[in-house]
Formats: sequence, C-alpha cells, structure tokens
Amino acid sequence: MTPDVGAAERIANPLSLPDYRRYWLSRVATTIATQIQVVAVGWQMYEITGSALALGLVGLFQFAPALLLIMVVGPIVDRYDRRRILMLCRLVQGSAALSLAVASLTGLLDQSLLYGLVFLLGIVGAFEMPAGQAMLPSLVPPHLLSRAVALGSSAHQAATIGGPALGGFLYVAGPHTVYLTSGSLFFVSLLLLSRIQIRPRAAARPKISVEYLLAGMVFIRRHPVLLGAVSLDLFAVLLGGATALLPIYAKDILHTGPWGLGLLRSAPAVGALAVALWLARHPLQRRVGPLLLGAVAAFGAGTIVFGLSHWLPLSLGALVVMGAADMVSVVIRISLMQLETPDEMRGRVGAVNSLFVGASNQIGEFESGLLAAWLGAVPAVVLGGVGTLVVVALWWRVFPLLARRDRLEPD
Repeated sequence: MTPDVGAAERIANPLSLPDYRRYWLSRVATTIATQIQVVAVGWQMYEITGSALALGLVGLFQFAPALLLIMVVGPIVDRYDRRRILMLCRLVQGSAALSLAVASLTGLLDQSLLYGLVFLLGIVGAFEMPAGQAMLPSLVPPHLLSRAVALGSSAHQAATIGGPALGGFLYVAGPHTVYLTSGSLFFVSLLLLSRIQIRPRAAARPKISVEYLLAGMVFIRRHPVLLGAVSLDLFAVLLGGATALLPIYAKDILHTGPWGLGLLRSAPAVGALAVALWLARHPLQRRVGPLLLGAVAAFGAGTIVFGLSHWLPLSLGALVVMGAADMVSVVIRISLMQLETPDEMRGRVGAVNSLFVGASNQIGEFESGLLAAWLGAVPAVVLGGVGTLVVVALWWRVFPLLARRDRLEPD
C-alpha cells in the first residue's frame, strides 16, 4: 500500500516502496520483451519484403490505433482501475508473442500477419502508456516523482540496451525463439502487476460528454508549457527519428547482420541509461526549459552524424548521444505533465500525450521509410536531423514560457 504522508516524506529512494519496486521490475520485463520482439519483427519484415516503405508501414500500423482510440482511451483510464488495464495489456502482448512464435514455426508468418499483429499491439499501446503514467503518482509521494520517472526511464533504457542485443543473438536460433522468450517475459510482467496494491481512488464518474472527452486536449492547449513540451517532442522525433531504417543501415550501409542491428538498437539506450541514472541521483532543479530545448537540438545534431556515417563505431556513438539527449527530454516532459495535471485528468491528458508520442515515433518511422524509398536512407536521415534543429529554433520563439521555465514544479 502507498505509505502515509509522514513516512513518505522520510523516504529518499522510490525503490524502497514495494509497490513501486514491482512496477519498476514489471517495466523492465515488458521493455526487454518488447525490444527483442522489435528486432525479430523488423528483420523478418525486411527479409520478406526488402522494402524501406514496408518498414515504415510497421510504424503506421502501430500508430493508427492511438489515433482511432484517442477519444476512448483517456476516459477509460480515468474511470477504471489503471492496474487492471495494464494487466490486460500484458495478457494481450504475451498472447500475441506466442502467436508469432507459432506462425514462425509453422511457416505461416507473412507480411499481412505481421501487420495485423503490429496493429493489435498498437491497440494495446494506446492504453498502456497513459495507464502506466497515470498510475505512477499513486505509487510514490510527490517529492519523489521526478526521481521515480528517472528510475523508471533508467529501467526502460537498461532493458533497451540488453533487449535488442539479446534479440539479435536469440534470432540465430530462429525467430520463434525470440517470440517465445518475449511472451514469457510479458507474463512475468503480468504476475508482478497482479501483486501491486493501490488504494482505491475516490474519483467521481461524471456523465460522458463531448466536453469530458475533449478535456485532455483542452487542458494541454490552455497550458503553453505543456503544449510546447509535447509538441516539441512530436515534431523533433517525427523528423529526426531514424529507428525504422536501422535494418537498412545494418544490412546495406554498415554491412552487419542481425547482431549489428541489435547493437544499433541498443546504442541509444546506453546514452539514455547513463543520463537516467545521473538524474535519479541528481534531480533537475533549475533551467529545465532551456535544458529541454538544448537536449532536442543535440538529438538533431546526433541524427545528422548518424545519417552520414558509414563506420559502425561512429554510428553507435551518434546513437548514444541521441539517446542521452532524448532522456533529458523525456524526464522533463513527463515530470512537467504529471506535476501540472490533476489526478482525475491524468488519463485523458496522458492519452493525448501518448498520441503525440506515438505520432512522433510510429509516424516518424513511416515518414522515414517513405523518404528513404524516394531519396535513399542517408538523405532521409540527414534531412530529418536538419528539420529537428529548425523545430528547436522555432519553438524557442513560439513558446517563450517553455524557453524560460526554471523549475519542474508549477509556480
């Protein structure tokens, strides 16, 4: 159970709280499962189709559910048990992974089946992020929230380091091995979530109306700092994301195999983990707005270096820088969103944020794949990095309150 206020104030490490620790371990298991599965899906899709556009469509199929369900997800997360929503997500993810294993073993796996399962996982993802983020403040006291975000992000990034590399090596034994491992980890995460105890929320259930459904969007629009932060991430990653093209870089530009793809996918997490561990011990105190904009600019510069590189160590180094910069952005953005938003609205605001994140990641993958199909992989990545730098310059002028924001906590 969440500790009383007096005891909570004496706690310095969120991991000393049993429920947060279970949540943290659950996130580790889920991220490893997701990352090893992503390696297998990306490699199989490129082997089946040989198409950059097909890789980009994976992102589009994953994002589409978040867009279609935007009016449904937030109200559900705000009105129902967030822990049970996450448990249902894990059940579906584990079952989907086992289905991929069976399809791989029986030779039934093809392009259409991969797209279908990616779409299903996109539906799960539409609920997973807002439910998880909205539940987090129930597990830790407010003074530990930014540290808990950093620790959660460090868990995510540590798993992202090991997950793709593990997926690349497991793929040697066959894709079914990757999917069986992934499914097992999803069910471990489900078990951990089932042991979390949270005090019931005394949240009212107002009548569903258009105003209620749109409240998350209205709230973000009326708070320029939040609007600037989430839209900055949207456009920066939308333009600068190159992850969809990593199979092309691994196979055709850097001339490595699945193991090289695993290293490329892990590299951003190395930088992100280092920054997350630092921020867990040294929480951000001042000048968070300039830090956010500077971090996104560093992400864009790293994207340009990666796009131009034909040498694996340099490519890995550029991805490490990108991951470190992105982690600064993630911690600031999530902390701002949770500290500025009332608990009864966190689901709806989180759903909007999830849509923005999904658009930046999945639509960014589609945009990268489309540009690569037209111009080639290298020009597509370099143009994306340049576009990110342009976005930072524009946001510095368009959102002056964000650029001048000093502390995470609202004034």
